[in-house]
Amino acid sequence: MTKTWLLPEWVFDGETLLNNKALCVSDGKISDVVDADQAPSGAVALAGIVAPGFLDLQVNGGGGTLFNQTPTPEGVASIAQAHRAYGTVGILPTVITDTPDVLAQAVEAAIAAKGTTGILGVHIEGPHISVPRRGTHSAHFVRAMDDDTIAHVARLRAAEIPVMITVAPETTSCTQIAQLADLGAIVSIGHSDASSEQTQAAIEAGVTCATHLFNAMSPMLNRAPGVTGAVINSHVTAGIIADGIHVADDMIALAVRARPKADLMFIVSDAMPTVGGPDHFNLYGNDVYLKDGQLVNAEGSLAGAHLTQAQGVHHLVNAVGLSRQEALRMAVTIPASVIGRSDLAALKGRALEDVIQLANDMSFAGFLSETLAQKSVKSAESVES
Repeated sequence: MTKTWLLPEWVFDGETLLNNKALCVSDGKISDVVDADQAPSGAVALAGIVAPGFLDLQVNGGGGTLFNQTPTPEGVASIAQAHRAYGTVGILPTVITDTPDVLAQAVEAAIAAKGTTGILGVHIEGPHISVPRRGTHSAHFVRAMDDDTIAHVARLRAAEIPVMITVAPETTSCTQIAQLADLGAIVSIGHSDASSEQTQAAIEAGVTCATHLFNAMSPMLNRAPGVTGAVINSHVTAGIIADGIHVADDMIALAVRARPKADLMFIVSDAMPTVGGPDHFNLYGNDVYLKDGQLVNAEGSLAGAHLTQAQGVHHLVNAVGLSRQEALRMAVTIPASVIGRSDLAALKGRALEDVIQLANDMSFAGFLSETLAQKSVKSAESVES
């Protein structure tokens, strides 16, 4: 068995950012992570950071494809492929508020796409949300939680497919939240104008997550903590969009510091088809254009984000001021934990196609498989010459 030894400047093993480590590669996988002094002479030095690929639990689209408009196995595969180009190796394709037929098709697509590279499950974001906090979601399709959606979740869970479902207490009762949680769904509060008391009741019923903290939820005020304050003060995990547009950098930093314990925050892209695609797309019959880094609909609301997890990680470090380890945990470790897939945060045992390289400034530099292939080609050319 041929082994290749690597000496990166830094290694993120899924838990900690480490230096003075060596990686052993065999059969296309990282077979071991050891102290650098255990590597044989001739080990290949690598600049920057080696880490498991990013995970993203809220992806509406990419590569010109919107999940709501193309709720098919081919559609989700296209979206996953678009994000892989930027270092994201696993996504929850996200279907937003729409007709019952679109939701049903999205569920069928998720079941059919099980096992497809990069597809980790599905995120159902609406339609059981609050009209006042709907954001870019169509008010026409917002509706109360019903037996059909619960049955969809039951089918997905019976197929062992991870499901995140965003709901508002205004349209989803505590009994229904408990039903969804009992099925094994990750119930996330979002697009909600609930009070802190309603939010706390929902958490007690089974909510374990929050959808894009600060955005599309009742704000935190001095005598009315709202969804935002209740979530920050709770032990539920919370996604947040780190693009400097959806949430001010100071507020991201505040939220990370204010949580009652570490590792309760993770980043999501909330990405739309413009990532790896054209500068516009159609949503609910209206064109949304990318301008100055923002996607804004005809009503003036933000319509998702033009963002990758790689950009989010870079922003967390260089604009928000978090450590590189914190940022990597928010894009790899915590999302993996949220969906019960700790294996996706591990470096040891990972295929090179799922391992990424970052520059020391946290810019995405490519996949480890590509780097080794290039070095192999250069070595072969040197021998020939």
